[in-house]
Amino acid sequence: MSLLAIRKPLPARTAIVVKVVSFLIPIAAWCAVSYVPWIWHPQVKITDRGGTTMYRLNDSPDRADYEKEQARLAAEGKPLMQGHPANPVFLPAPHEAARALYLAFTTEPARKGAPWLHERVLQSVTVLAYAFVISAAVAVPIGLLCGTFDLCAKLFEPFVDFMRYMPAPAFGALMVAIFGMAEAPKVGIVVIGLFFNMLLVTANTARSLDTSLLEAAQTLGARRPQLMTRVVLPGVLPLVYNDLRIALGFGWVYLAIAELIGEMSGITEFINQNGKFRSYANVFAGIIVFGLLGFLTDQILSYAGRKLFPWHSREKRSWLRTKILAIRQWRGGVAAAPVAKPVEGGKVSDVVNA
Repeated sequence: MSLLAIRKPLPARTAIVVKVVSFLIPIAAWCAVSYVPWIWHPQVKITDRGGTTMYRLNDSPDRADYEKEQARLAAEGKPLMQGHPANPVFLPAPHEAARALYLAFTTEPARKGAPWLHERVLQSVTVLAYAFVISAAVAVPIGLLCGTFDLCAKLFEPFVDFMRYMPAPAFGALMVAIFGMAEAPKVGIVVIGLFFNMLLVTANTARSLDTSLLEAAQTLGARRPQLMTRVVLPGVLPLVYNDLRIALGFGWVYLAIAELIGEMSGITEFINQNGKFRSYANVFAGIIVFGLLGFLTDQILSYAGRKLFPWHSREKRSWLRTKILAIRQWRGGVAAAPVAKPVEGGKVSDVVNA
């Protein structure tokens, strides 16, 4: 089987290998840049000052400046400096970032009273969880109504479409004024970032439902409430679930900004504080924690989605569509399916059989 077959899934083992390689490639590039001197290394880390008074031990001047100072020392007959190629301080080696990540979880913070990294992780996860639940609890029902009823779409979507272009961080000062300096304004910022887009995406997903499913349900006598609970909701719920997974990924982005609003907290504060002290290995550790949390959360939700919606597959018709088609076939065949003409109240007033 060709690995480049169009719209064809890879064999299971091959897919696993390719997924592993997708992680190994950037890690290998990082290792090459960090450990192979001739690939980049634009600076020189001084291990012996020689006769210079310009640089201190362990300084890392640019290579051009280092060579210029070496030439001056040679011209004056002073001892030359000794050093080895190095990268800028903002690019630590992988083993340095890994060690910093381990120590961040196992070593007491240097600043007295500062939270441990696992406590910061809990702060960040709590803020995102509150914001995500609030956004989804309001946006998803309204989005389903907008995708089903044109009245709701015209009532809500124009204003929501306008609001979604306003950057959530711009509301930072307002959120602090309303909710204070603690965690509440951070939740508010993330809610603003998620809610409006979540509503519009849910509405578009609801519109993607096959209208033949609604027509078949109306033919069988379904009323409007039943159409919502028995057809629309089961028909789009797997897709809405995937939309929420994607929205949660954007939630981590808004969270990193929101944690700078008011009193800094969470993983973002850890990154910001270590950046001020030029401890970039810890900065990388904090960034990696963000990535791991987002990736693991998404994988857990993906697995849960396969268990919650086993009938949802691109290669198979949905469970709901299969059931409705089976009923229609039982009543006379798909080709002879009845055509419904619903009237006010959701009742079927006329059924014309082919």
